[in-house]
Amino acid sequence: MADPTRRFSDRVADYVRFRPGYPPAVVDLLMTACGLTPAWVVADIGAGPGNLSRLFLDHGNPVVAVEPNREMREAGERLLGAHPRFRAVAGRAEATGLPNRSVDLVVAGQAFHWFDRAAAKAEFARILQPPGRTVLVWNERRTGGTPFLEAYEYLLLAHGTDYAAVRHQDAADDVAIAAFFAPAGFEKARFDNLQTFDLAGLTGRLLSSSYAPGAGQPGHAAMLADLAEIFARHQEDGRIAFPYDTTVYVGRLLPEGAG
Repeated sequence: MADPTRRFSDRVADYVRFRPGYPPAVVDLLMTACGLTPAWVVADIGAGPGNLSRLFLDHGNPVVAVEPNREMREAGERLLGAHPRFRAVAGRAEATGLPNRSVDLVVAGQAFHWFDRAAAKAEFARILQPPGRTVLVWNERRTGGTPFLEAYEYLLLAHGTDYAAVRHQDAADDVAIAAFFAPAGFEKARFDNLQTFDLAGLTGRLLSSSYAPGAGQPGHAAMLADLAEIFARHQEDGRIAFPYDTTVYVGRLLPEGAG
C-alpha cells in the first residue's frame, strides 16, 4: 500500500469540502468520561486539514495539529490558522516533535489505523500529562441498510483502485485498540452523523477518497457515469443522504510497567 502520509496529497480540496466533521456529542462524551475542560491542551495527531481540531477549538481548547502531509497541513493552516488557539506542526504519530508532558489529551481522527502502534503508543505516553488521556475517533461510512448505500459500496468495489485493502485497513479494530490501551482498557461510544449531497457534492465526496481513480486515470469516467446513474435512481428532491457512525474510543496510556 502506498505511503499513507502521501495518499491524499492530490485530494486535499475535495477532502476539505466534502469530508464530514465530527458531532458535538463527542465533546459531551469526553466532558463526562474524562473531565475535559477548555483549559486542556489537545494534540490532534494525523490532523489532516483540521476536521477534528475544529471541534476542540469550538470547545475553547488550545490545539496542536500534528500532520506529516504538507498539503494537508497547509490546508489546515489556511482554514484554522487565524484562530489564536490553533497551531499546526510537521510531525508523525511516532515522532510528533512535541515536548515531554506538554499536552493534556491526544486525539486521532481517521488516522490510528495508519500508525506504527507500538511507536505511537510510546510517543503519546511521552507527550501526555498523566493520566495519559487518549481518544481515537472514526467517522465510519455506512455500507448497507438502504439501496443507495449498497449501490455505492458496489461502485467502490467495482471501480476503487485498492478499495478492498483500504476498507479493511480503515476499519476500527477493537482487538488492536484493546492492545493499544492495555492494560488500562477503554470506553467505546457511537453517535449518528450525516451529510446530504447533491450530485456535485456526492461526486466530490467520492473523489476525496484515495482509492477513487482521479481525472485522467483509467476508470475515472466510467466510475462517474455509474455514480450519476446511482444518484438519479436513489435521490429524493435532488439530494442523497450519506450517513455515518461516529465511533469513539476513550482510554488512558499508563506509564511503562504500570498496571
